[in-house]
Amino acid sequence: MTNIAIVGCNGKMGYFVASAVKENPEAQTLFGVDAFGENKHDFAVYKSFDEVQEKPDVIIDFSNPSALDGMLAFAEKHTVPCVICTTGYSTEQVEKIKTASEKIAVFYSGNMSLGINLLIELSKQAAKVLGGSFDIEILEKHHNLKLDAPSGTALMIADGISGTLPEEPQYIYDRHTMRRKRTKNEIGIHSVRGGTIVGEHEVIFAGHDEVVTITHQAQSKEVFAVGAVNAAVFLAKQGAGMYSMSDLLADKF
Repeated sequence: MTNIAIVGCNGKMGYFVASAVKENPEAQTLFGVDAFGENKHDFAVYKSFDEVQEKPDVIIDFSNPSALDGMLAFAEKHTVPCVICTTGYSTEQVEKIKTASEKIAVFYSGNMSLGINLLIELSKQAAKVLGGSFDIEILEKHHNLKLDAPSGTALMIADGISGTLPEEPQYIYDRHTMRRKRTKNEIGIHSVRGGTIVGEHEVIFAGHDEVVTITHQAQSKEVFAVGAVNAAVFLAKQGAGMYSMSDLLADKF
């Protein structure tokens, strides 16, 4: 049985994760950590890791970038693996995550969906075939409460495609300040925020007289929570290092 600590347990994703843990016969929630502190769960909730006395087998983080330092300090001190699903980290914070992975197991992904990771693999294959002669654009859509833009998933897709191209492309996030032709060596990344859109990502390969698109739509946030719990069960058995969905998929299949 994998004992899990949920960071951000009082947020929307925290409740989805708590529910997904209950549905997984290999896991149970040991406690939660949330800055708001109120407890509407059937497990203990602490305002910070400074209050925690128990040692979980693994931490799942669906919270806010501001919680990173306290979580990593606790995880490194007690050698607890971390599944980090929060997005919007600064470059400095990403480096902290990479440094922590030298001491503990870290599963770091901007998107925990199996489907979106398949989209990335398909996009990489398409880029190998089409990238030299097709323009590449990425469109992501999310609900109106999402704080970061572009989404961490859009950047994951762009990074995956970039690694297959012969020359490192330039990411273009906004064209309204430009008045020039689109260059071949770029990937456009565009964000839409509105309503209750859970998450939609589309990769467009636009060539001469033909367009190829690869699309993924998340119908519910539950898919991300289930992925995170599966990652936690997997990560609890691993040694120090940086892990991703590719490692989880290789372990399962």
